[in-house]
Amino acid sequence: MHDHGHGSDRRIATAFALNLFFALVEIAGGLWTNSLAVLSDALHDLGDSVALGLTWHFSRISQRKGDETFTFGYRRFSLLGALVMALVLFGGGFVVLFEAIPRLMSPEASDPRGMIYLAIGGILVNGLAALRMRGGRGLSERIVTWHFVEDVLGWIAVLIAGVAMSITRIAILDPVLSILITFYVLWNVGRRLKETLVILLQGMPKGLTMSGIQGTIRGVRGVCDVHHTHIWSLDGQRHVLTTHVVADGARTLEGTAELRGAIREALKPLGIVHTTIEVENRTHSSCSGRDDDCLPC
Repeated sequence: MHDHGHGSDRRIATAFALNLFFALVEIAGGLWTNSLAVLSDALHDLGDSVALGLTWHFSRISQRKGDETFTFGYRRFSLLGALVMALVLFGGGFVVLFEAIPRLMSPEASDPRGMIYLAIGGILVNGLAALRMRGGRGLSERIVTWHFVEDVLGWIAVLIAGVAMSITRIAILDPVLSILITFYVLWNVGRRLKETLVILLQGMPKGLTMSGIQGTIRGVRGVCDVHHTHIWSLDGQRHVLTTHVVADGARTLEGTAELRGAIREALKPLGIVHTTIEVENRTHSSCSGRDDDCLPC
């Protein structure tokens, strides 16, 4: 787990350096070509560099173990990086739309050859960054990876527009392209933001259902019923569960401990790393566990 944390740090640090370097190149290139599509992406990438720096910082903090202040550990700090990055992308997107929409009415000439050169550089740099981020499993890493994939697609669109403008000289292609790229980015970032907020608000982890979890617990030998089950995620990968189970035959401390261990083993493949299991004996439970629900012990 520790090695994975350091690998995540290195991936995000590399992404930060590449993103900041190319954002500065884009600013100069956008002024040179008078391309709003390039300048809008430069603003987008400059904001991303700040967000990536914060993501890197929070990723390092998230490796800390639990203490008296954060007893579950610092895993959730990685979500702050994902949240900041999503909000920065939203803010940058609205700035681009504010600048691009007026240009639909009054298009300005751009340098298509310069756009083509910058697009080739953008595809190479962002493609390298996306490959560097490949393999990251955390939510913040996945958001960063998706950001670079989006940038590659955006630069491919700029390349196509640059080629088209060099042939047709239709200036309106530049603001139209910037608007289309922005809407595409906002739609995908909105999905990642929703996922982040669900985790922060202790919603059901992605890919899991209450019926599936309780079915897994009921499938453990000796479990008659399960109730008061709650599950949430620390960081999108590591989940926490509390539940009450009604058991048949858990009349000794050893039997209860064995049952808890069997339930934990059954839940491990679901990414549940911490469980609190309250065991009630069927004959003394006040819950409505039916006899025909019990598996043979």
